[in-house]
Amino acid sequence: MALRQELHVLVVGGSDSSGGAGIARDIETLSAMGVRSCLAVTAVTVQTHDIVADILHLQPGLVADQMRAALQANKLAAVKIGMLATAEIVAAVAAVLRENPGIPAVLDPVLASTSGRALLEASAIPIMKQHLMPLCRIVTPNLIELALLAGSELAVDEVGALQQGQQLLAAGVQALLIKGGHGSGPRSTDVLVRPNQEPVRLDTRRLARTMRGTGCALASAIAAYLAIGGSIEEAVRQAKLLVFEKIWKHPI
Repeated sequence: MALRQELHVLVVGGSDSSGGAGIARDIETLSAMGVRSCLAVTAVTVQTHDIVADILHLQPGLVADQMRAALQANKLAAVKIGMLATAEIVAAVAAVLRENPGIPAVLDPVLASTSGRALLEASAIPIMKQHLMPLCRIVTPNLIELALLAGSELAVDEVGALQQGQQLLAAGVQALLIKGGHGSGPRSTDVLVRPNQEPVRLDTRRLARTMRGTGCALASAIAAYLAIGGSIEEAVRQAKLLVFEKIWKHPI
C-alpha cells in the first residue's frame, strides 16, 4: 500500500475535546505541512478553551502498544511527544524510544494546562529528566516548564534561563529550545541551546493576540521538518515562523 511508504510522524499525547491543543492541534499542524500522522493516545481530557474538567489516563502498556503498532504499520520519520500524564507512561514511552534509536523524537514537556491544571504528575518529572529527555533530539520547554524541570525558581532574564538550560544539557539532554512566549517585552525570543555550541536566538515581535496549542504546533512543526531531513536549527527556525504566522492569522 502506498500509505505505508509515506512519511509519518507519530504523535504521542493527550486528546483535547475543545480541539484547541493536544493531538488535535498536532494533526492539524502536520497535515498543513503535508506530513501524515499516526497516534498513540496517552490520556483523554474533558476540556474547553478555559478549563480542564476531567482526565482519564490510559494504561502505560496500551500507550506502548499503540506506539509499536504505529511503527509496524508505517514509515515513521519522527516522533512528537506531548502530554504524558504519569510516571508510568513516561517510562513506557522511553522504553519504545530505546527500541527505535534512529527515529528523531521531539518532546514538548507538557506539565500544566493554560488554565493551570497539572497534566503531569510531579513524581514523573525525575523519570522524564533521567529516562526520556536524553533520548529525544530536542526538548521544547517554556520558561515555566524549564524552571520546573531544572528544579529552580522562574528565570527572570535570559541569563537565568540559559543557566537552567545548561543544567539540563549537563544531565544528558541533546538540545533545548527555550521558548520565550511567557516572557515580557515587545520581542518574543526563543533560544536554541546545545552542548558545546553558542546559543541561537530566534526573535520575532510579540503579538498582542494569543492562540491555544502553540507549544503543540511548534513541536509538531519541528518534528515535521526533522522528518523531511532538516537540521535541528533549520527545523526550529522554520517551525517558529510557521507558528508566528498561524497566531497572526488564526488567534483563539
